[in-house]
Amino acid sequence: MSFAETFRALSDPVRREILVMLKEGKMTAGEIASKFDLTGATVSYHLSVLKKADLLFENKVKNFIYYEVNVSVFEEIMLWLSQFGGNENED
Repeated sequence: MSFAETFRALSDPVRREILVMLKEGKMTAGEIASKFDLTGATVSYHLSVLKKADLLFENKVKNFIYYEVNVSVFEEIMLWLSQFGGNENED
């Protein structure tokens, strides 16, 4: 995982909304697309960017591909960000 790819993927509001939707559970591309006024190709592009950044897992079941959030990447980001947290200097 590269932070550059991760943050690039997270920079788009549609991709962030897809991740929020998927935190409730896995969904197919069709289910995801039905929530947006976008073409199937556009949704596929967004899913591809999220997969490339390792933010999604995909699982094929029969004729469907289900997408779900890769929580471990978010844990790594949060761990990295936590170093900038509110540690007060002691006198």
